[in-house]
Amino acid sequence: MIATLLLLLAVPAAGQPARGHRSARSAPALRLEAGSVSSQQLVGVGRDVIVQGQALADVAALDGSVEVSGQVTGDIVVLRGDVRLAPTARVGGDIFVVGGSVHAAPGAHAGGRMVSYPTASNAWMTLLEGPSLGLGFASRLVVGAKLALLAAWAALLLLFFAASGRQLLETADGVRREPFRSFFVGLTGVVSLVLTGLFFSAFARGLIGVPLLILVVILALVLKLWGMVAVFYALGDWVSRHLLRRRFRPLNAATIGLLVLGAVKFLPWFGVVAWTTATFIGIGAALSTKFGRREPWFELA
Repeated sequence: MIATLLLLLAVPAAGQPARGHRSARSAPALRLEAGSVSSQQLVGVGRDVIVQGQALADVAALDGSVEVSGQVTGDIVVLRGDVRLAPTARVGGDIFVVGGSVHAAPGAHAGGRMVSYPTASNAWMTLLEGPSLGLGFASRLVVGAKLALLAAWAALLLLFFAASGRQLLETADGVRREPFRSFFVGLTGVVSLVLTGLFFSAFARGLIGVPLLILVVILALVLKLWGMVAVFYALGDWVSRHLLRRRFRPLNAATIGLLVLGAVKFLPWFGVVAWTTATFIGIGAALSTKFGRREPWFELA
């Protein structure tokens, strides 16, 4: 869970930093060639992102690195990877890296902040959905833990739909309409929460820092739970309408979505990636819709 990740990152890592990210991954890199211009956000999941042209929006990598020799006008966000800036690189926004480092060659320019936390655990993706403790994916302990987690999600569906069904449907609508944007918002939100937790634990210890850190953990947990329930419903509603050719009640549709993602969860590696991606989409939709209220987070007087 994200709460576990925040608590672990709040304590300086005892092991070795997360080094040795592979430059050549199993999936080909997402590449923006020199002379090309992209006005859309560039997101790589399980692969590197190489920007040789001009990216007019944000760039993000999940379990991958970002290499820039061209121009990025937005922010760069990387989880479990590095950012490498060539001498010709121009970045207009901020650079945030968790589980990696920023390598800027002489001549590279970054207009915003550069923040990195290289000692984050390499197992952070697993921690988002519960640690496997180094055991095989088919071991009894891991399978039992996953079944227990799915049962807890089923109970949570009943609670959330009974208490705030209409707001959940609004958040699910955000998942359906803008999944790509929700993913990036969620990715940025998780990085911001992690960095905020690190700041409170490092610079605001004692009576002030501990309560603030607890608030960050609670916010992350609520975003995770609310967002994933919305993802369950959005997925279940799509499956029921397009594959089963019928409409179900929201709770039944959400249960179908949970069963589909629950089956995917037992697939090695792909299950972790699918649930982590769904987590970011759900968190992003929860943030974008303000938990389904469709109100701005901050109102100017």
